[in-house]
Amino acid sequence: MPATHHPDFEHAIHTANIWLKAVSEALGTDDRHLAHRVLRTWLHTLRDRVTVDVAAHFAAQLPELLRGAYYDGWDPSIVPIKYDREGYVNRFVQEAKVAAEDVPRIVPAVTAVVRGHVSTGHLEAVLEQLPHDIRALFLQPAG
Repeated sequence: MPATHHPDFEHAIHTANIWLKAVSEALGTDDRHLAHRVLRTWLHTLRDRVTVDVAAHFAAQLPELLRGAYYDGWDPSIVPIKYDREGYVNRFVQEAKVAAEDVPRIVPAVTAVVRGHVSTGHLEAVLEQLPHDIRALFLQPAG
């Protein structure tokens, strides 16, 4: 018997794949596992640095499967987690399994992808919640 999926589930998979493809392209790689780790880490490190209200409001903009990844492991009782740029980079390195020197290229690339998939101005409102040194990492030119 062939496996079939509900059309809504197929749409959720398709939408998540669009985002992953965009991240892969932004990073210049065909490695979808890397794209997934990096996007997931980007989402988690943003989520954990903002307030519960801001995090939840941002999550509403995410596709269904990515929203699940976003909330995976979240403990809203301990956010926002206070860390500076170095702490952010260290966490990103550990969770995404990338080199620290790659983080200043990866984070703005993923930021650009996310910006292209959420409502205009929505991401900027979330980024305004970040300390200046971390926000600068998100907004520096990718490259």
